[in-house]
Amino acid sequence: MPHVEPAHLMELALGNDISSNDPGALQHIAACNRCREELRQITRVVVSARDVEEPDLPSAPPERVWQHITQQLSAPPPVTPTHGLSTASAEPHRTRRSTDPHGRTIRYALGLLAGIAFVRWWSRDRHAPWQH
Repeated sequence: MPHVEPAHLMELALGNDISSNDPGALQHIAACNRCREELRQITRVVVSARDVEEPDLPSAPPERVWQHITQQLSAPPPVTPTHGLSTASAEPHRTRRSTDPHGRTIRYALGLLAGIAFVRWWSRDRHAPWQH
């Protein structure tokens, strides 16, 4: 059986009841060190994210930050002279994504944590009038 998909591991770590739909995945995780370790790491992040409290959340940046971002987005990109370089070397350098499963797990986990923190921060402001 192939390795368990990261999205499936995430569902398991979140505690969603998908185990009855795919007993093969659970059997694979029990036998595969790699998948078991990925599930353990994702579960640690989920548990940590659930323990996040309001003081842990980031505060909104000052208005000047948003103004600077808006200015940067509306400005045309700077033109850099190639000074006789071929067009191949003038193209932007592309970074290659790592295929390391642990790096991928960490990226998923950090994305999940950032999403949870944003939702909690956003819902805090929306529900504040009813909490007083």
